[in-house]
Amino acid sequence: MKTLILAGGKGTRLWPLSREAMPKQFIKVFFERSLFQKTIERALLFSKPREIFIVTNKEYRFRVLDDLNELGITIPEENILLEPVGKNTLPAIYWGLKVIEENYGDSVVAVLPSDHAIKVNESYINAFKSAEKLAEKYLVTFGIKPTRPHTGYGYIKPGEKIRVNGKVMGYLVDEFKEKPDLETAKKYVENGYYWNSGMFMFRVSVFMEEAKKYAPEIVRAFEDGKSIEEVYELAPEISVDYGILEKTEKAAVVPLNTYWNDLGSFDALYEALDKDENGNAVYVSGFKAKYINVDSRNNLILTERLTATVGVEDLIIVDTGDALLVAKRGETQKVKEIYKRLREENDERAIVHRTAYRPWGSYTVLEEGERYKIKRITVLPGKRLSLQIHYHRSEHWVVVRGTAKVIVGDKEFILRPGESTFIPAGVPHRLENPGKVILEVIETQIGEYLGEDDIVRLEDDYGR
Repeated sequence: MKTLILAGGKGTRLWPLSREAMPKQFIKVFFERSLFQKTIERALLFSKPREIFIVTNKEYRFRVLDDLNELGITIPEENILLEPVGKNTLPAIYWGLKVIEENYGDSVVAVLPSDHAIKVNESYINAFKSAEKLAEKYLVTFGIKPTRPHTGYGYIKPGEKIRVNGKVMGYLVDEFKEKPDLETAKKYVENGYYWNSGMFMFRVSVFMEEAKKYAPEIVRAFEDGKSIEEVYELAPEISVDYGILEKTEKAAVVPLNTYWNDLGSFDALYEALDKDENGNAVYVSGFKAKYINVDSRNNLILTERLTATVGVEDLIIVDTGDALLVAKRGETQKVKEIYKRLREENDERAIVHRTAYRPWGSYTVLEEGERYKIKRITVLPGKRLSLQIHYHRSEHWVVVRGTAKVIVGDKEFILRPGESTFIPAGVPHRLENPGKVILEVIETQIGEYLGEDDIVRLEDDYGR
């Protein structure tokens, strides 16, 4: 079995915790490992590292590589397929299956979203084994046995039983249902419907045949050896559910009786996290971060600073330093409207956190004003930033920890903790960590324009 992991989502319903440059599949708030890393671990149950393929946004390339490196797992870099733009799941899956077919021929492929929380148990293992058998003839989706009526998930109505050697392996899909209201959801649960998990299993040849019937525009987009940029310009933005599964007569569902949560909203995140004796789910991070509760119940609190609540109930409070979200539990599906508005206003807080991750390390914006910005730059051992020029700002670097190798103009020198240097606007410069411990530098920028796009890279180790 091969595995195709979908890791290109932006996680807009979890803003401000999730941003375009650091979406929820790469965040470690939820568990010790990121959701993407946990998906890789599940993929390894059935596939070797070289049999795992990943479709992600081109902007997440280094995030994917860093997460894999942290796990100590090597996946061939040619298995990491970089979308020039997100077009929903059908183009991503079609491309992934096409590449798998080119490498391994007609294969059975498990398709896994990278942003779900799932408990691996015997039911999980058995469901995938059953799906592998059904994939010889059917397009298989996995149906989660509902624990309660839920209005945030789509549902699957199971139909006729499918038997293999006399044993029931799954059901024909009678109908896919959109997210219902509460009363309808109750009826669905009473009548044995399943939650639509968004996980699939396909034999490549079966999938391609159905794609020719029901999504010919996708097939045409990928024909004739076009570049992936040209392909994605032609391909429609459409989900695999709408494009194929809701139309085909070969859709099957395999029941999956385990803990599953798509973490698609802060309500879902509240359900997933542990609660204290007052029903509060609390996660604090950052220097001196702390939560103080006075008579507050059933809240989700995610904060990077000292936060206190008095007498409040059923709230979502998310404080990321540069943004604060306060919402009523049960209303958090609407958070994506905030993201949409910020995007329309070209507000960079839709895209990046105060801390932004780069292939060489990260930087955190500590303070900023109209003509200045102060950052903490962290450079990993053996890594270096690009050799670059800024035309609209000067920079002042002070080393806080570690040893810095610095290039400013035609000079190269070493800086140690407490030492500093000044970089005038228009002068080529580079920061490098030649040591074995993390390098920390405080950078003060001063100028008329301080945007991240005021960078001209002259040399770069990462091909940017």
